[in-house]
Amino acid sequence: MFKKTVLKNGIRLITAPLKETQTVSLLVLVKVGSRYETSTIGGMSHFVEHMMFKGTKRRPNTLALSKELDGIGAEYNAFTGKDVTGYYIKADASHAPLAVDMLSDMLTSSKLDEAELNKEKGVIAEEINMYEDNPIMYVEGMLEEIMFGGNPLGRQIAGERETVKAVTRQKMLAYKNKHYTGKNIVIALAGNFDDKIVKLLDKPFNFASGKVNHFSKIKISQKQSRLKLKFKDTEQVQVALGLPAYPYSSPKIYPLQLLSVILGGNMSSRLFINVRERKGLAYFVRSWANVYEDTGSLTIQAGLDKNRIDLALETIIAELKKINKGVSTAELQRAKDFIAGKTALDLEESMAIAQFYGSQEIMTGKIMTPAQKLAKIKAVTRADIARTAKEVINLKRLNLAVIGPFKDEKRFIDLIK
Repeated sequence: MFKKTVLKNGIRLITAPLKETQTVSLLVLVKVGSRYETSTIGGMSHFVEHMMFKGTKRRPNTLALSKELDGIGAEYNAFTGKDVTGYYIKADASHAPLAVDMLSDMLTSSKLDEAELNKEKGVIAEEINMYEDNPIMYVEGMLEEIMFGGNPLGRQIAGERETVKAVTRQKMLAYKNKHYTGKNIVIALAGNFDDKIVKLLDKPFNFASGKVNHFSKIKISQKQSRLKLKFKDTEQVQVALGLPAYPYSSPKIYPLQLLSVILGGNMSSRLFINVRERKGLAYFVRSWANVYEDTGSLTIQAGLDKNRIDLALETIIAELKKINKGVSTAELQRAKDFIAGKTALDLEESMAIAQFYGSQEIMTGKIMTPAQKLAKIKAVTRADIARTAKEVINLKRLNLAVIGPFKDEKRFIDLIK
């Protein structure tokens, strides 16, 4: 289902053919994100990502890049996380050579023009404003600030306005050259392609081999609950609760994923039924297993009725306590079937396949097929779920972030105690 090749400069190339589609997706992942930054250059990984779209020697500006891709109806974008930065193009299979040429040109030959760089500082400042003005987006970042403390993993991906303003072309170029190297890059190609396209990938991504990136690993030793409260005069309260859990490569991630589905992963989950349907306390409530290379969390997020916030949080915490006592055989089977069904639906398209294989390689250096991952899920027992719940759901390690019209911290501290 896939093939892995290591190019001369250390780039790992993952190819995954899917002849049933008419598209091809090219995804380039770079092992660098906000956790690799020092406090003085916070937001640099994200800033570099922005600048890759500002013009190259052959395509001198943003318009030249976008006109070419818009002209073939391609989907294209980029993203910056805490562990990884990614760039992708999805297009009709006949335009695969253009996708290769475009991404390689952007990533190896971007001009990093100083005038454009200074102009982009204003764009990123507005992006930071957008996140801060949108509680449903911002509350998760607040949660990680308290859960991961002073570690770089707890910082906002876009950085602070002051650090963004202080970026110079020289600093950016040095940062990019240090981290954008062959040994830190995975290229995933998925969809309807032939061997000619694979051969095209051998030369244009001519990065130096470089050294493998390393970051400051985190060890969480939390012994009491934590709160971060942000006053905002909103009608709906946004909350995020987090409990420290497992890293990406841990075998315990499979029972945690199933536990999360049962708790709040879909519209028949315990949280959805009890918080929304029975008590009408929220429009949305969900849970998921959040993972990084060296740590992770069980996270719950909800938009709650501000007039019944106490009851809502009490209900969520009660569900955490309840699931700690175990799940039924029927619940576990439904959760397994849910994950299997979602996986099948997701992997019907080429970009999802590129992300499935590429993400595993960049995070762990090892790849499992969908069938192998589902076998791990299917092997989970009720006893596995019980052990995972006992390890993770320790309310003394509960973290709570709240955005809403409140200033009294004691009210929330009492609730999570």
